[in-house]
Amino acid sequence: MLDPARFRFRPRFRALAVMSMVFGVALGAYGLIAGGAASTAMVVIGMGGAALGGLYLGSPAWRLEVLVDDHGLEVRAAGRRRFRLAWGEITSVIASPSTHTCFVDGGAAEKSLLVPGDGAPAAYAIEDSVTLYRAIVAHTPTDRLREVEVLEKARVGAAA
Repeated sequence: MLDPARFRFRPRFRALAVMSMVFGVALGAYGLIAGGAASTAMVVIGMGGAALGGLYLGSPAWRLEVLVDDHGLEVRAAGRRRFRLAWGEITSVIASPSTHTCFVDGGAAEKSLLVPGDGAPAAYAIEDSVTLYRAIVAHTPTDRLREVEVLEKARVGAAA
């Protein structure tokens, strides 16, 4: 029996957000100190960059988590269930063993999940995503699992 495991969403571009905040504050401070016609634009652009970095790092998306047990997977946001899929309810899983990336199709967009692995184009990462990937692949019925080289080249609904 699989003990329930939690996998939390994390920002993938933390360094970029922090750099945006640091450079934004520096540009805004320089604009305030330098004065002149361009100073207002520097302050506005600098503070905008700092705000965007802060919004990204403070996003509610980082309160999402995936719970996995013997019965299925559940996506929760700030402790509240967004959706739950029993393993038998999964419509299909497209999986890339080389990148440990998979897309779980729950039959509707609001009941589907992308588990990004190495190089996957997603704005988020999931803690210990390789373990989550392996649990999903191990529990998905084989007739609903399709392995591909990389997800970006897979067409949803296409034969392998």
